[in-house]
Amino acid sequence: MPAHKIPPAALQSLLTARELAVLPPDEITRILKELHTLAQHKMRRERPDHTLQPTALVNETYLRLARGQNLRLEDRTHFLATASRIMREILIDHARQHRAAKRPGGRD
Repeated sequence: MPAHKIPPAALQSLLTARELAVLPPDEITRILKELHTLAQHKMRRERPDHTLQPTALVNETYLRLARGQNLRLEDRTHFLATASRIMREILIDHARQHRAAKRPGGRD
């Protein structure tokens, strides 16, 4: 199987920690590498003094994916598109919090 191909079973297992625990280590590594590469790409577009690191972005993305009760991932492309959208939402939320902290009155 090519290194860039995430098997459908791995995509479904990503959604529950119990199933993730039984995945072969190389599959987990492959999934995390895909997410980390995506996070690095997203972070290149952010300000240089950004306080969020790619690894933290991957971790938060995984947590949000894992919480997606009715999330059905069809294939690798759908998985990466969903992860990308979630990463963008995290970065937007982070920027909003950063700007809110700068405002007088501490309005959230």
